[in-house]
This record gives sequence, C-alpha cells and structure tokens, in this order.
Amino acid sequence: MTKKAESERVDIYTRITDRIVEDLEQGVRPWMKPWSAANTDGRITRPVRHSGLPYSGMNVLLLWSEQMSRGFSSSMWMTFKHALELGGSVRKGETGSTVVFASRFTKSVADENGNDVDREIPFLKAYSVFNIEQIDGLPDTYYAPPAKVRDPVERIESADRFFKATGAVIRHGGNQAYYSPVMDYIQMPPFEAFRDAAGYAAVLSHEATHWTAAEHRVGRDLSRYAKDRTDRAREELIAELGSCFLCADLGIAPELEPRPDHASYLQSWLSVLAYDKRAIFQAAAHAQRAVSFLHSLQPEADLRAAA
Repeated sequence: MTKKAESERVDIYTRITDRIVEDLEQGVRPWMKPWSAANTDGRITRPVRHSGLPYSGMNVLLLWSEQMSRGFSSSMWMTFKHALELGGSVRKGETGSTVVFASRFTKSVADENGNDVDREIPFLKAYSVFNIEQIDGLPDTYYAPPAKVRDPVERIESADRFFKATGAVIRHGGNQAYYSPVMDYIQMPPFEAFRDAAGYAAVLSHEATHWTAAEHRVGRDLSRYAKDRTDRAREELIAELGSCFLCADLGIAPELEPRPDHASYLQSWLSVLAYDKRAIFQAAAHAQRAVSFLHSLQPEADLRAAA
C-alpha cells in the first residue's frame, strides 16, 4: 500500500471518529438519535441500499446520523451511478453522505528469511451515497410510502419470541441488569420496573449482546472486563451498538431512561476514541457479528423476514 493510500485510510478513520467524538462531548450518543421522540411515530429501520439490502456495522451509524441531521424521512440510499442506472438523477447542488467499505487483499512480501509469503492486508475505502429524497426521476416504487408500521403489541410479542429463541437463560429480580460470564445467564429487573415494554426489550437486547461474547458463541474475550476500564468501555460500546441494531431490526423505538453509569461510560468512550481512531469501527463490527449471531438462532421463517 502506498503512503498516500495509507494516509487516506487513516484520514477516513480520523474524520469519522472526530465526528462521533464531537457528539459525545455534547453528551449525545449519536447512535441513539433514531430513537428520539420525534421519530417514534415513524418506521425505525436500518438504512437500506437501493436493492433493499440493509447496511451493516459502521455504515448504519453513519447513515443514521446523516438521516437525522439532514432531515430525511427515507432510509434508502444509493450511489450516483446507481441513480443513473435506474433512470434518476441527483439534483444539482446536493451533497453525498460518506459510507465505508472494508475488505482485505493478498500481497506477496518477503519474510525475515527473504522468502516470499502471502499476507492479507486490510483496507478501508470511503465513497458517497445519496438519499432517494435527493434524487429525481426514479421509478415510482422508490417513492412509495413506507410500509405500515406494525401494531406495538405485535412488535413486542415478536421481540419476546426472538429472545426466547436464542435459548439464553434470563432471570428476573433485583434492580440491576447484567450478564454473568461465569454463570452464563442474563439478569434483568422485573418487567414492571421498566417504563414500558420497549424499554425492557432495549435493555434485554443490550445484555443479549454481552451474552454472545461466550467462546462457543462469537468468542469476544471478557476476561478483563472487571479489571480493565478500557476493556470494559470497549465491551459496553459493543453492547450499546448491538442494542441499537437489534432494536431497529425488531422495529422497537424505546425511550430509555438515563442510566447512572452512562455519564462514566461517555467519558470512558471519549478516552478510548481519542487514543484509538479505529475503536468505533471495531465496536460496530463486533456489534454486527453479535446481532447476526442472535438472528442465526431464530427459526428459518424469522430469518427470511429479517433478511
């Protein structure tokens, strides 16, 4: 990789991380914006491509932020090229939103003995997409009103089935929510302790993300969680993002009451992001793997619906 390419990749990490840090410094968790009161009457969903395929990982955070800050009601995005292929055109003066593509390529390099060996080199590429509200001339189906939002009771019942299908041991009692790695169970306060069913599901989705960390699931190391503040901050960031992704998938829009530990977590996340410009990307990737694993435990019919 050339020095210019490496510099551009580092700049992508820095630009995006700095944007998130700016929100955190104001006490705002940018990934929670889709759950603001102004949005609860609409359809909460992941951003989707022109093909209807949902975005994942870091791109969910990027496009949620863009959708909220720029006031788009649609969650569909496409490239300039795709708009042209569909017969549309991006309106003059419109600016795109950044998404990223991460992958690896194989490169032959010399080892310490002078022998050629193949090594996988990760790379990150940024490109622009446009919301369909910035594009004219697309087929009418792209401008169709969103599907009717399911009845709240139906959504909560669906969430209950989702968590039951994971097979996680979920206990109730006390006034704390946590996952015990040693005993491998999720502890939740009584259902009545929550503001509403959506709030209960949101907290449970946070703890279910922690639950996926076990070695026989996705295998995130929690051995230093209780001893190392940085490791704890990273894992809590993963669980936070996993909860948001899962709530969007389940169509749940909770109004969460501030937890006493959130102020300290905000500071710890700021410290982690200041030191490691790739931390938010890694957290989003881990959160995506965790949520994908939870979906993989669902009956086949539910998997098709989620897709």
